[in-house]
Amino acid sequence: MASEKISPGMQQYLDIKQDYPDAFLLFRMGDFYELFYDDAVKAAQILEISLTSRNKNAENPIPMAGVPYHSAQQYIDVLVELGHKVAIAEQMEDPKQAVGVVKREVVQVITPGTAVDSTRPDTSNNFLVAVDRAGEAFGLAYMDLSTGEFYATNLSDFATVRSEMLNLKAKEIVIGFELTEEEEEILTKQMNLLLSYEHDSRQDVQLIGLGFSTLEVSAAEKLLQYVHRTQKRELSHLQKLVHYEIKDYLQMTYATKSSLDLLENARTSKKHGSLFWLLDETKTAMGTRLLRTWIDRPLVSLEAIAERQEVIQTFLNQFFERADLTDSLKGVYDIERLASRVSFGKANPKDLIQLGHTLARVPHIKAILESFESPALVTLIDQLDTLPELELLIRSAIDPEAPATITDGNIIRTGFDEQLDTYRQVMREGTTWIAEIEANERQASGINNLKIDYNKKDGYYFHVTNSQLANVPDHFFRKATLKNSERYGTAELAKIEGQMLEAREESSNLEYSIFMRVREKVESYIDRIQALAKGLATVDVLQSLAVVAETNHYVRPTFVSDGHLAIVNGRHAVVEKVMGAQVYIPNSISFEEGQSIQLITGPNMSGKSTYMRQLALTAIMAQMGSYVPAESCELPLFDAIYTRIGAADDLISGQSTFMVEMMEANQAIKRATDQSLILFDELGRGTATYDGMALAQSIIEYIHDKVGAKTLFATHYHELTELSTKLTSLVNLHVSTLEKDGQVTFLHKIAPGPADKSYGIHVAKIAGLPEDLLSRADHILQGLEAHAAQVSVVDKGVQPVQSTIEESASHQLSLFAEEVTSPVLDKLTKLDPMNMTPMEAMSALFELKKML
Repeated sequence: MASEKISPGMQQYLDIKQDYPDAFLLFRMGDFYELFYDDAVKAAQILEISLTSRNKNAENPIPMAGVPYHSAQQYIDVLVELGHKVAIAEQMEDPKQAVGVVKREVVQVITPGTAVDSTRPDTSNNFLVAVDRAGEAFGLAYMDLSTGEFYATNLSDFATVRSEMLNLKAKEIVIGFELTEEEEEILTKQMNLLLSYEHDSRQDVQLIGLGFSTLEVSAAEKLLQYVHRTQKRELSHLQKLVHYEIKDYLQMTYATKSSLDLLENARTSKKHGSLFWLLDETKTAMGTRLLRTWIDRPLVSLEAIAERQEVIQTFLNQFFERADLTDSLKGVYDIERLASRVSFGKANPKDLIQLGHTLARVPHIKAILESFESPALVTLIDQLDTLPELELLIRSAIDPEAPATITDGNIIRTGFDEQLDTYRQVMREGTTWIAEIEANERQASGINNLKIDYNKKDGYYFHVTNSQLANVPDHFFRKATLKNSERYGTAELAKIEGQMLEAREESSNLEYSIFMRVREKVESYIDRIQALAKGLATVDVLQSLAVVAETNHYVRPTFVSDGHLAIVNGRHAVVEKVMGAQVYIPNSISFEEGQSIQLITGPNMSGKSTYMRQLALTAIMAQMGSYVPAESCELPLFDAIYTRIGAADDLISGQSTFMVEMMEANQAIKRATDQSLILFDELGRGTATYDGMALAQSIIEYIHDKVGAKTLFATHYHELTELSTKLTSLVNLHVSTLEKDGQVTFLHKIAPGPADKSYGIHVAKIAGLPEDLLSRADHILQGLEAHAAQVSVVDKGVQPVQSTIEESASHQLSLFAEEVTSPVLDKLTKLDPMNMTPMEAMSALFELKKML
């Protein structure tokens, strides 16, 4: 390439591309954005567009691909969603007036973490995260460029950093330090994140302020530097940095949130079947985002929880007023993201019309809230700034039928600007004026066929044939001579023409100028618009929770300080919604004084996991401020929830089910306090039976003796039920079953005491396994149960479990031994003593003895 002559235009492309080697460079050329070289080849494949070439006759033609500028956003969206960066190089001068190559510059770099103009609407946040490190400590800052939210915190280790990134669902991370190979692999390969490095800092005291740690400031500065470097503009909508601590909210790892299906169904990755789906009766995009945040970060402040509960209670008490409020919110647009469009300089007339419509609704919403006459609503009402002067400006300035574009005119209302009204009058009445001039001159001159025509060269002119030249008035002046006619002008016609041409050319320019002034005025209100957006979103979420509480007959939970827990006839909120209230079987959950661990035994499909998740979801809903599905509910205030539910390999990181189990158990054991909630479902099943049993017992003992957290531990290891004789804070529970004529029905009710057996073969029967297979399994089971040693776990060490291994292993081998067949055994196996009369039993026994 170096030996070939490069055109000035291509040299300009190469010079710009050199500064953006990690991005697709969209190079504006007329009505297209063009890509060249490797960018063109890759983009053609990804976007399914034609790959052509520049200088086709050259020895090495340059690969080229392009997309129309007016539809470029949809192609940009595809590239960004796949984790790529896109640099936009625009023409910075009019090509008609340019001398030499048109000047071009990159005006914006769009990345997965900075995308704000997607053609695919999404109400969820898009957080860009920055991380910096000093020793073993980390500073983390994150921002949503579409809303201006800006937060920072301190974290103690890389595992917590990773968990927070997962919780934020980040797509791109700005790194301010050197990663180890292992850390880079975790972020890029396992988490599929785009890494962007930023080693410089941008001090912005206005946004960052004082009182933050050095690491928080460093991470926030690097984030700001990266945002300004890629967006290439000052962003007035960015909010001041807010400090938060993980412990300020109910702590939950990403794995916990996923296993509880909080924001999406873990199996389908869809909203349906999640707690978010259940609680979402919001009417605004802002409310939807805030609801996600509340679910993701429940509170640990009793005062803040009570404030939300009081508002919900107020809404429940007055149905008709709440219905009016709900209807009023339906016309509220996403003014939080609209503020960012204003800041980016991308707000169009439709955006301002939507802002105006929203502002026009605020006084009505505020009046409805005031009609409740509730002290609980005072703070919310104060947050609803009506901004009457801004609403009046938009209503007065922007035509309600204005198009989305800002260069085609018809944006500004008639009556807003006197000069613009004059231009419009000239354009509207100019044709009439010309017709009047034509009629007057025809009558005065006596030229019956005198008429006015127009072309671009001569403008407006009188057309006079050669036969009528003698009648041409003296005030006519010649503009052009043709073979059979002459073209004339007059001072009056020239004046009207000048006015019409000026009106035509200047009105759209004036409208654009007026619109820009209005938009600048709106920008000066961004802080107040964002505050209003938060207030409207809060009202929306609280009315949503009230609607859900009323529809599903939820109750207000009470928080107690003595560690007591009592849920009467509680339900799993999501399962109940899916199944229907008439089908769902409620369960009460209680921890009496001195109890901290419930050991739950029973078969699969019987309801153990639902029972456990029910408690977690009830606690999360309660600490959100929501009402909960129960007849009554008393809860302690939890500081964290840890779970190990479900079996799944982490294939990408090469971790087995058992390794995932142990890592999640480790997180719980090390981080939980006596104020935490732990849910362990079938812990230890990922390894050999006795290994798993030994670990399960040790974990239960450790939690009992050293942690003290409220714990639900579901297990198949019936031997563990003996722990209740030694661990004073542990109680046994089981899932009730009804067994009749060999058929088992799971009642889905939790009852005191241990289960008597596991009913695994009955579950297999429900699953539809072949009858002969089930019969064989039942035969093997009866043999094992007849010969198994009755060994109990009587000590707190693992030695009793080891003795169980030694005494039972020989019997386990019978699973693989050749079956011994005997007519006597076959007949004995088929007998059902429980359903035989004494005479039938004696007769059968006589027959068996005779056969022997």
